[in-house]
Amino acid sequence: MSEPATLEIISDGISKDEVIFSPGDILSDEPSLESDLHRDQIDLLIRILKLWWRDRQDFYASGNLTIYYSPNQKKPESFRGPEFFVVLGTQKKDRKSWVVWQQDGKYPNLIVEILSSSTATVDKGLKKQVYQDTFRTPDYLWFYPVTMELQGFHLVDGKYQEIQVTTDGRLWSQQLELYLGVYEGKLRFFTTENQLILSSEELAEQECLRAEQAEERAQ
Repeated sequence: MSEPATLEIISDGISKDEVIFSPGDILSDEPSLESDLHRDQIDLLIRILKLWWRDRQDFYASGNLTIYYSPNQKKPESFRGPEFFVVLGTQKKDRKSWVVWQQDGKYPNLIVEILSSSTATVDKGLKKQVYQDTFRTPDYLWFYPVTMELQGFHLVDGKYQEIQVTTDGRLWSQQLELYLGVYEGKLRFFTTENQLILSSEELAEQECLRAEQAEERAQ
């Protein structure tokens, strides 16, 4: 299993284009999401994974949250946060942002970008390069809700190699040990047995249906 990068700090002289972050909490600096579709998709991934891993305390899952990866962040190279990301081997708690040098140098183990017409070029180009070369994030996927395009990459010897799509059109994440695939127009998680991982609402509906069927049988 590939390991994400740990922080490498370069302590050169600080230029006028650099920002020195003060110690302590750093707020996320992400713009508002482009559409309800993007917000709902991100929220769905976060909620389902947290529910599936509800007994685990060793991960952090979030989205549209800034990842700060250099105390001396260069303004022209400032990098906004992924739509969805997961960090393994860390404490499960709420955060205002993900500050790499305050989190034992940990970068995301998995990143998912939700494409749009205005971000697709950057997500497939610049961001992919940064996730590969700087973050060294083992699993990187993108999903375009409009066209249902889903593509993923796994880091092998420092370079991204495309993840082969299964016959069901799903991608295996070695980091999460789960499949990701499209279900009813949304990107969803699937188990190793290819079972859809349900949301809390779907679980409630399932229980309600079972109760109704049990009542019908009793009558």
